[in-house]
Amino acid sequence: MPPSSTTKRAPDLAHLKDARRPVRVLMVCMGNICRSPTAHGVLQKMVDDAHLADRIQVDSAGTHDYHVGEAPDRRAQAHAARRGYDLSAQRARHLRARDFVQFDLVLLMDAVNECHARAVCPDQQRHKMHRLTDFCTQYTVDEVPDPYYGGPASFERVLDLAEDACRGLLRVLAEGDGPGAAAGA
Repeated sequence: MPPSSTTKRAPDLAHLKDARRPVRVLMVCMGNICRSPTAHGVLQKMVDDAHLADRIQVDSAGTHDYHVGEAPDRRAQAHAARRGYDLSAQRARHLRARDFVQFDLVLLMDAVNECHARAVCPDQQRHKMHRLTDFCTQYTVDEVPDPYYGGPASFERVLDLAEDACRGLLRVLAEGDGPGAAAGA
């Protein structure tokens, strides 16, 4: 599917602009072996390449505990590696209520996982939850589709969406005095 122009507006992250510590971003999917580790790897590389590792920290988790302790899916790793992303050090973990306190942004891949995340999220932390696709600037989509039962094109689609959304996220974080401003992210 070719990119299309989007008219949706990225979430307002003004509450992060004056952070005196690194902004912590958590990517979330179902099992934490395909989509969220891919988005984690993409954002981590972009952060590293922009020399923002001291200002933005990235992690990932799953709403289900199916794969706790496992490395990302070998197909996700292979497709990511072809684009220069290394997912090999990541290990799946289960989303916990305390993640909503410890992280500034909890970026969800789809509606199903958003529903599961809301069930464990403390009410006062719900403002931190957004869809990763809320930050897409090139694609008009609401979800990052699960590639697990798909073929190579499914994993490439996840990478396309993750790259677009992560670029958009860094752009939003860089506006004004955000974490990316000094480095011109």
